[in-house]
Amino acid sequence: MAARTAVIVGGGIGGLATGVALHRQGWRVEVCERAPAFTEIGAGLSLWPNALRALAALGLDGRVRELGAVEAGGGVRDRTGRWLARADNAEIERRFGSPLIVLHRADLVRALAGELPAEALLPATTITGVRDDGDAVVAEHEGGSLRADLLIGADGVHSTVRGLVWPAARPLRYAGYTAWRMITAPLPRSLTSGGVTWGRGEVFGFASMPGNRVYCFGTASVPAGGAAPDGEWTEVRRRFGHWADPIPALLDAVAEDGVLRHDIHDLPPLPGFVSGRVALLGDAAHAMTPTLGQGAAQALEDAVVLASCLGRTPDIGSALAGYDRLRRARTQRLVRRSARLGAVGQWAWPPAAMARDLAARLAPNSANLRAMAPVLDWRP
Repeated sequence: MAARTAVIVGGGIGGLATGVALHRQGWRVEVCERAPAFTEIGAGLSLWPNALRALAALGLDGRVRELGAVEAGGGVRDRTGRWLARADNAEIERRFGSPLIVLHRADLVRALAGELPAEALLPATTITGVRDDGDAVVAEHEGGSLRADLLIGADGVHSTVRGLVWPAARPLRYAGYTAWRMITAPLPRSLTSGGVTWGRGEVFGFASMPGNRVYCFGTASVPAGGAAPDGEWTEVRRRFGHWADPIPALLDAVAEDGVLRHDIHDLPPLPGFVSGRVALLGDAAHAMTPTLGQGAAQALEDAVVLASCLGRTPDIGSALAGYDRLRRARTQRLVRRSARLGAVGQWAWPPAAMARDLAARLAPNSANLRAMAPVLDWRP
């Protein structure tokens, strides 16, 4: 019997993870990536226990643990550096089976791509059209077309596949704030804890990475589409350079050309993640704000569940219906939750920000972990 075939649009974490999962089931996969190479630039990535369980289902959790760093803990501070809520990584591991791990996105992409045969990776391939061909689906690109049993749109928040196959989908929503992401040069010694610092209309966070580097991000409530007139590095230092230690020292260790700026969006709920022989996953299906640190984790969950559904039956239609049933409610619930938490973190009105900080300081740390349990307890 001929192997079933899948075209995967998008060579990021979700697309490559899906390719690995299907390849191991005997599918012939082709992963199309518009960029000239399979890589990611300049950003760190937090992998919570649910993400590590998904990677374990792919046989990659051990490799990823080698690539990542584990801090003792983190939590939330105010701008003076006072702790409002603490998170103990050892307690996270005890309750959920794995600690929080931080690594470079590019390292995870390379690890996933390395599990696929070279002929499965099609860089510099931009999809321009998708059409049904009866017992197959055809993906058109600038150099020709690809015909397969299944097409998977894993092409990110600005998904081409979603635009082609779900033309009535509501447009992305601007969350009301933009983000700067950066990675420091190696520091003289590693940090003992990371976390998030709440300001008023601004947030700064950081986490240790391998090699004594630190992943940092800042957000600010500003209009969409902006750009700093004197450069984003200068803008970040102006906004956050006077905040509590170690933030000024971390910014001193960031290269002038090492700051990325992105407006934050999420995706209004789609009526379904499946249309015919086409399925969406990851940000293409349920883009969310980064507040929960679940974007990559949910893409990895999608990949494992989709492959599991397809492995249970030769009927692609029923497999895709099962995938949609298992994934849509959970991911759209997390989109809403992440949006609410992100909005709270950005509160700028002083009385509201003071009430937020007080509530966080009074809540027991155990309550925070209980609140995360529905997210982190996921199992394949």
